[in-house]
Amino acid sequence: MSNVRTDSDWIRRYHPSEKAAIRLVCFPHAGGSASYFRDISVALAPEVEGLAVQYPGRQDRRSEPPLRSIEELARGAASAIAPWTDRPLALFGHSMGAMVAFEVSASLARDGIAPSVLFLSGRRAPSRVRKENVRLRDDAGIMAELRRLGGTDDALMEDEELWQMVLPALRADYHAVETYRPRPGAVLDCPIVALVGDTDPRTTVDEARAWSEHTTGPFDMKVFQGGHFYLNAQVPAVLDVVRTRLHSLGSRVTPPETAA
Repeated sequence: MSNVRTDSDWIRRYHPSEKAAIRLVCFPHAGGSASYFRDISVALAPEVEGLAVQYPGRQDRRSEPPLRSIEELARGAASAIAPWTDRPLALFGHSMGAMVAFEVSASLARDGIAPSVLFLSGRRAPSRVRKENVRLRDDAGIMAELRRLGGTDDALMEDEELWQMVLPALRADYHAVETYRPRPGAVLDCPIVALVGDTDPRTTVDEARAWSEHTTGPFDMKVFQGGHFYLNAQVPAVLDVVRTRLHSLGSRVTPPETAA
C-alpha cells in the first residue's frame, strides 16, 4: 500500500508525523509536481512534516485544466493549506514555486497566520522584472529553454507522447511566471531566506538578494554551486540550511551538526 495520503487535491502528505513540531509546505517549479519534494519529506521526517503542493494539470491532476496565473495558484494552495495551520508552518518554493509561496504567505498573513519562515529558491525578487517570452514560443522553443536550464529528464523531451502530456501545464506555468506582477507594497513581516545557484541563468545573486526588500523581518541568503536546478545536487546542503533555521526558531528540530 502506498504511504502517500492525499488530503485534498492540492496537498500531498507523504510522511505523516503526529510528533512533528512544524510543517514545511513545498511548492514546485514550472512544469514540476509534488513528487519533486518526496526525498526532502523523507529526510526531514519525523521532526518536520513535509507537505507538497500539487498544482492542477499534472500527474494525478492531469485531467484538470492548468491555471495560468500566480494569483490563481496561490488562492487554490492557500485554501488547501488553511486546515494544516494547527501547527507552525514554514514554506519552501523553488522557481515558480517561490512566487506562489510568497503570495500564499501574504494570503495567510491577512488571515492572521504568519509563516514562521519563508524559503525562496531559484527565483529573483518580484521587484526585479525581466522581459521574457517563453510562453509565446513554439514547442521547440520551450524545449530549448528547458535544456538551457537543465534539471529536466531528457527522456521526457524525447518521448513525444509524454512531451505532449506535460506541454499544456508548462505553457500555463510560463504564462503565470511571465505575467506575474505583485501588488504595490507587497511586503511581508516573516523571515525570508533566499537560496540561489551561483550560475543560475534566470536569477543572479543580486536579484535573489532583492527579496530583502519584500520583508520587514529578518533576511538571509545562501548561495550554492550550480545553476537553476542547483537543488538537484545540493539537497543535503539545502536541508542543513532548513534544519538550522527551523531549529533557531525554537522548533524541536535537530540541528545539522548533530543530525543522524
